[in-house]
Amino acid sequence: MSWLFGSSNAPAVSAPAPVNAVNIQASEPASKPKPCCVCKEEKSSRDDCMLFSKSDDPANNDCKPLVEQYKSCMAGYGFKI
Repeated sequence: MSWLFGSSNAPAVSAPAPVNAVNIQASEPASKPKPCCVCKEEKSSRDDCMLFSKSDDPANNDCKPLVEQYKSCMAGYGFKI
């Protein structure tokens, strides 16, 4: 039971030196923002229209211009919707 209490005669083995953490997103260009962080005003307008529209299909009727505006804004940042 000497292994349990740490009183063995074997030399102590030190842990390897910690490896520096690698940034996982390093392969992505730093200039491309996250989709949630761009076109906030367009997204908000589109969402409000979709939520409060009385139409059965607001994406193709009442809110179509706002949806298209949001899509073109996102495309400007390189996102395809």
